[in-house]
Amino acid sequence: MVTGLDPEQRRLRIVFFGTPEFAVPSLQALMAAGRHPVVAVVTQPDRPRGRHQRVQHTPVKAAAGGAVPVLQPERIRTPEFVALLRSFLPDLGVVAAYGKILPDEVIAVPRLGMINVHASLLPKYRGAAPVHRAVMAGERETGVTIMRVIRELDAGPMFARATRPIGPDDTSDAVERDLARLGAELLVAVVDQLAEGTAHEEPQDASQATYAPKITREDGLIDWSKPARAIHDQVRGLYPWPHAYTFFRGERLIVLRTRVEPAAAYPPRPGTVLHVSREAIPVVAGDGAVVVIDRLQPEGKRAMSAREFLAGRPVVPGVVLGPS
Repeated sequence: MVTGLDPEQRRLRIVFFGTPEFAVPSLQALMAAGRHPVVAVVTQPDRPRGRHQRVQHTPVKAAAGGAVPVLQPERIRTPEFVALLRSFLPDLGVVAAYGKILPDEVIAVPRLGMINVHASLLPKYRGAAPVHRAVMAGERETGVTIMRVIRELDAGPMFARATRPIGPDDTSDAVERDLARLGAELLVAVVDQLAEGTAHEEPQDASQATYAPKITREDGLIDWSKPARAIHDQVRGLYPWPHAYTFFRGERLIVLRTRVEPAAAYPPRPGTVLHVSREAIPVVAGDGAVVVIDRLQPEGKRAMSAREFLAGRPVVPGVVLGPS
């Protein structure tokens, strides 16, 4: 518990570290509350993004709107950056999906240390991709945790947690959007508690910890020998990036939306298209149940319904999807 703050210290000077859309509600909530000034924002350098690879501001930089000094160091370990950060005289650091591990010399700058908005119910899903991994694992519940930043990854003591159920068809973007809002609300409350000296820190149970490694494109390849529910969870967990995918006659197909139907009476080998309706493509999974593809995107083409895809590419029952 943090105690002993006199009235002059209850207005905390905050440096905010964040980069993607997930971090924006937290920054906006702190600024809107107005009780503790955000004196600087640290975000990743602007990078080329999108189909045309145009350099764009990070979502957090755009949200700062010029009202707060924005720092975009390529490296945060340099003495120059640490000195610059120290010059803002921060009382507290707030981190929300900044995108880099903070070194000890940065963590030590704010006098009250740093806290993090993490998109899981710690100690489960420590790491870079907690939302994607939770959805892919078929979890029925997740949440957001406000924790203290320490050297060990996402292992610091916890100040507060909030939960969110995961529906059977929820995609990672919908879950993450809700967790960003929940995290912003929790964050404002925890900052107030730190300012008042009433914040309580609860250690994590390290024996219950799991790891959520960064998502890569290789995570998207569908293994049709897996159970249908696991494949469906993979599709929704990797939406909207990097997407699950399979192959049809050597063409890479990005699978955007699926549903699960009961097992076929006499299922053929996994990956086999059972029959073809005008609206969907049913594919047998490893447990005999059926993954119905409702929406997909051929390589280099726009997203389309299964009906649109089938109108231009005849698919016969018995064809097997997957690498040739």
